[in-house]
Amino acid sequence: MTKLIWELLKDSYMPTPTEENWKLIAQRFYSLWNLPNCLGALDGKHIRIEKLPGSGSSNFNYKMYHSIVLLACSDADGFFTTIETGYAGRNSDGGIFRASTIKKWITTGRLNIPFPSKLIDDLNDYNFPFYFVGDEAFPLTPYLLRPYPQRTLDNVKRIFNYRLSRGRKTVECAFGMMTEKFQVLSSAIRTRNTERVTDIIKSVCILHNFIRKKEGVKYTPYEQVENIQDSIDSTTVLPIQDLVLRDRASAHEVRNYLANYFLTPRASVPWQWNYCV
Repeated sequence: MTKLIWELLKDSYMPTPTEENWKLIAQRFYSLWNLPNCLGALDGKHIRIEKLPGSGSSNFNYKMYHSIVLLACSDADGFFTTIETGYAGRNSDGGIFRASTIKKWITTGRLNIPFPSKLIDDLNDYNFPFYFVGDEAFPLTPYLLRPYPQRTLDNVKRIFNYRLSRGRKTVECAFGMMTEKFQVLSSAIRTRNTERVTDIIKSVCILHNFIRKKEGVKYTPYEQVENIQDSIDSTTVLPIQDLVLRDRASAHEVRNYLANYFLTPRASVPWQWNYCV
């Protein structure tokens, strides 16, 4: 039954996005979360299971229970755009991503990702790549941006991490909504094979999208106004560097350019300065 649910609904409620769909997703990320050129938030979720026969400790994770990992990407409104599951719980999110079909499709051009384009309100004429966002567990690449490490933070990096987290939380919210909707996720899934678990996980993901769409619930843009220091002039708080973005720039260059972009008057948000120390 769970496999049938997936087969019947996946083409309508989780189709592979076209280039135009990706651009619409990026527009929503900018409208809602002030992240330009962002295509989605990636994260892994451990789905608790009872120990599978003959599995040993392969599914025993760092949280001290047996699990199967769901790797998912969500759009700005908490819809899953692509998912992949079946990975043993002992694996890390970064290791799963490196071995995933999602990564393979991104790097081989099968996900229809748009060509780089100029950032909104960027006074420079550089074409910036479209990218996904993830947490510290994921590798840093030009198409997947993660926060700066905590041990090296300065004010520029703190602002970047905050701005990135506003978009990255969408996938965490999607996981939370899905868990609340489906009781099967509130306790360990009881089955005797991995394939059955993956069918259950895929079915609840597609049903999450189905319900979100049928309910018609989408996030609406809002302005966060608490504790805004209106007297702060962003151009004097932190110096804006004149960075050059080369073609085929490295991941560090891409991240540094975006961090500097967030300091510019047109791209900054008023409350971000509260995250300076």
